[in-house]
Amino acid sequence: MIDRRCHSRSLPGRFALLAGIAALGLGSAQSAAAAQRLSIIANGEITGSVSAEEKGGRIVVDYHVDNNGRGPKHREEIVLGADGVPVEWSVAGTSLMGGPVNETFRWADGKASWSSQADHGERAAARAPLYILNDDSPWAEGVYARAALAAGGTLPVLPSGELRVAKVQTLAVRGEELTVYRLDGVALSPSYVALDAQRNLFASFGPTGAAIRAGAEGEAPRLLALGQRLEQDRIRQISAATAHRFKGPVRIRNVHVFDPVTGKRGPLASVVVLRDRITQVVEGDSAPPPADQVLIDGAGGTVFPGLHDMHSHTSLDSGLYYLAAGVTQTRDMGNANAFLQDLLPRIQTGEIAGPHIVPAGFLEGRSPYSARHGFVVDSLPRALEAVRWYGDRGYREIKIYNSFNPDWVKPVAVEARRLGMGVTGHVPAFATPDRAIADGYGTIAHINQLMLGWVLKPGEDTRSPLRLTAMARAAELDLRAPQVRRTVALMKRRGTALDTTAMILERLMLSRAGEVAEADAPYLSHMPIGYQRFRQRSFVRIADPQEDARYRKAFERLVETLGLLHRSGIRLLPGTDDGTGVSVHRELELYVRAGMTPAQALRAGSLDAAAYLGQDHDRGSIAPGKLAELVLVAGDPTTDISQVRQARMVMAGGAIYYPAEIYRALGIKPFAQPPAVTIPANPMENTDATQGLMLFAAGGHDHGADGN
Repeated sequence: MIDRRCHSRSLPGRFALLAGIAALGLGSAQSAAAAQRLSIIANGEITGSVSAEEKGGRIVVDYHVDNNGRGPKHREEIVLGADGVPVEWSVAGTSLMGGPVNETFRWADGKASWSSQADHGERAAARAPLYILNDDSPWAEGVYARAALAAGGTLPVLPSGELRVAKVQTLAVRGEELTVYRLDGVALSPSYVALDAQRNLFASFGPTGAAIRAGAEGEAPRLLALGQRLEQDRIRQISAATAHRFKGPVRIRNVHVFDPVTGKRGPLASVVVLRDRITQVVEGDSAPPPADQVLIDGAGGTVFPGLHDMHSHTSLDSGLYYLAAGVTQTRDMGNANAFLQDLLPRIQTGEIAGPHIVPAGFLEGRSPYSARHGFVVDSLPRALEAVRWYGDRGYREIKIYNSFNPDWVKPVAVEARRLGMGVTGHVPAFATPDRAIADGYGTIAHINQLMLGWVLKPGEDTRSPLRLTAMARAAELDLRAPQVRRTVALMKRRGTALDTTAMILERLMLSRAGEVAEADAPYLSHMPIGYQRFRQRSFVRIADPQEDARYRKAFERLVETLGLLHRSGIRLLPGTDDGTGVSVHRELELYVRAGMTPAQALRAGSLDAAAYLGQDHDRGSIAPGKLAELVLVAGDPTTDISQVRQARMVMAGGAIYYPAEIYRALGIKPFAQPPAVTIPANPMENTDATQGLMLFAAGGHDHGADGN
């Protein structure tokens, strides 16, 4: 699961696998006399729809998505005021994973009141304010855009924040001239909408998905290309402004270096870096620093190797979130193939900031529950063809998904190994983890995919949200049971790893409406209001206090399972299935809760992950000759793992990043301030130090480049 409200209303703006989800807008209630319809498109396929029509003076919106066995399904009723701003707005139905939705807004008699999963309140208002739904359908973005345009481009909104809309360009489509706008200010990333001459919504789109007026689905590729270009331009600008590069050596002084091999935090030392490589680690570096080097004062903090997210789904903006959180490498576990193939070289050249990405090729079977990623196949020959396609493009692994035929796993694994690739993924529906391991899985993705093998009944279908809700049964699971011991022994014998994603299970099982979850408390107040509200919700239906207690007990059993696997010598790979970067911090915190020491958790997130990928010769520790992928924090994460949340500086791809700069550019309140940096007055490699210093002061990124 990717909760893409986490960071984008464009690449799947609200939830997993639904990129650039739709909005349908009408200029007034009267214009809705005839039903209007949008098709929701993900990975080239229609996965849902939005329809709207006037009924008795109200606009009724039906929103329905089926993608990957899940998706929001709800009904809205809206009454628009004379200015096109809703005076009543209600939403009822279910959200992504089946959690209940019941949201209302009303303005009357000079008072606005609202109630959502996250919050409720009221406020005096002489005229109807624009309310931003917590559970909005695609319709809403048309409403938001028109309201902001009518206000001149900027509009305060309820419950808080400011919505901004700006014209991007005009676009001729099917004989109509459309205007493309960008909406900012409420969510982590912008939305892009195309409005017709009457300001009715034609489409909402992003880099990898779109919602488009029914009958015009053939225009989706064109809009997707535009969405990708617009987001690339935005991220390229932020990348250029926040990446600091120096030709000469950079000396990070007065730091303790964490060694994941020994698990120790060393004495005060200096780490010297030249472009993208570590050249020296000098203990007791008390001599005056060379006058021609950039000097970074670590102020007694800790430097540790860059972290890994071993279960990501890359977006254009996820790289910035990852770098700001100290994540320097990710394993992409499923994406639109064309999108990822275009993005990878852009990251490698530094055009788009982001961690190094190791891709796994997504392989799904055809069914009513299919996830629309990678290749969705309906035969074994097509599956083998897809494996070869991924092999030719250097993918490290094949990731198998829920609807894949279990009988195809073994021949796919044989072909993958022949081409030098491994196999990972979900356990296909109606199969077991034991069978998947025996048929060739080197890694199981998600701890619930492992534990479901111990609690499911024969014939139960995990292509549906049951793969989450059945986890409540773990409350009664005995970890000494024969089926548990058998699977753990098989994993140890075969060397099978687990890509844990424990934090996403914590989110799905323990999030409650109107509450700030323990996992979110350290960072949530720093985020835009839209994300804050979205995180205060129930993802599963909680019928009564007993069911609530059952989910909580089941999650504790999940943490105990992590501990059991760790003690049994099973390799645990910290993955998140999220994309905000901060989720990696929580995954490591859960490792500590499960029984690892903070140093062991740090090693799991750095050296052990690099070793699994066959890269520990170049990544995962701080030593001369290795890539300069490292993180500076003020505290000591070997005694308190939560200190990884306070990154002051990150190095990756030959650039220095200050997370505070990235967060400000993304509309997030920083978590830590940058270290003190001294630019040399007479650098040997840089002939114009004054220019470099001025660039630094202004947030420039290329110090000493181009002959300086």
